[in-house]
Amino acid sequence: MPNTVSSFNEWDPLEEVIVGIVDGAMLPSWNMINEITFPPRVWELDELRAGGGVPYPPDRVEAAAADAEEFVGVLESAGVRVRRPEPMDFAAPYGTPDWKVDNGFCAANPRDVLLVVGDELIEVPMADRGRYFETWPYRPLLLEYFAAGARWTVAPKPRLRDELYVRDADAAEGDSTRWITTEVEPTFDAADFVRCGRDLIGQRSHVTNLAGVEWLRRTLGPDYRVHLIEPQWGQAAHIDTTLMPVAPGKMLVNAKYFDPAGLPEAFRSWKVLVPPEPVPSVAGFSTVSSWISMNVLMLDEKRVIVERRQEPLMRAFEEWGFEPIPCSFENYYAFAGSFHCATLDVRRRGELQSYT
Repeated sequence: MPNTVSSFNEWDPLEEVIVGIVDGAMLPSWNMINEITFPPRVWELDELRAGGGVPYPPDRVEAAAADAEEFVGVLESAGVRVRRPEPMDFAAPYGTPDWKVDNGFCAANPRDVLLVVGDELIEVPMADRGRYFETWPYRPLLLEYFAAGARWTVAPKPRLRDELYVRDADAAEGDSTRWITTEVEPTFDAADFVRCGRDLIGQRSHVTNLAGVEWLRRTLGPDYRVHLIEPQWGQAAHIDTTLMPVAPGKMLVNAKYFDPAGLPEAFRSWKVLVPPEPVPSVAGFSTVSSWISMNVLMLDEKRVIVERRQEPLMRAFEEWGFEPIPCSFENYYAFAGSFHCATLDVRRRGELQSYT
């Protein structure tokens, strides 16, 4: 029997995956990180104009849950085992001796809070106070995987004191040369990294600082190399709407957010696939960039799950030699994710290799 947790890249045949849930989701209370990383139009919506901190409207939760069930059906029909986190009371306030928040967020996006590298599950040190306890809904699964032999690593829990955050005008305006997080302690989101066997690609962003990158490098050790790109997008947080490895030697790159000429040297021989302009969402509420269209999930080196309204992207994948599988998911955008964000690869059938 293979190790319960084993995943080295984004494209080996998928065997087991965690899919998030939207039960009990709360609109984030106003905070500096969301003010910077959410698209500007989001804070003009009625639900957030007053500062957030209220439950998502029931109709939005139901619509997103329906999309998630369709997604689960696609995965299970492909033979993938699907696991789900437990609900949590995200409406509860919490804090530390240094700060307090009115509420949490949701358990929609396991890719944000957990990083799988080989047989290791890493709980990451997120910079958003409103997501401080967001790994808790996954705790029963983490305990199960640990009992089955997985390594379980928890990054040092950051204090998230005021000195971690820049409050000047440059950061508030989203200047890409200035990030809202400083370097006083390691912080990073798992979704700021993608995996290509022995090589990982990450980015400095509003939620990931260089101290966090260095912690990850030392934790992974000499078997892995962590490369950084320089995003051009001033609201950068999470790499998977900017750059996505989809097969050995093939990289989906959003040229609006990153110049493909800036790929790390190790990836200069890879074929760059530039996605078409995204089809605008008709869901009516979204907390993500329109380039969430490229937030796809690979079932293997050929089959790729794509939002069903993104027909130009599906045609492009076909031209590139892939087999796109359409699935409704626009209603999930309100919860800050799409297929890649909403999942965590637990097991992909394959071995650790170097592709560079």
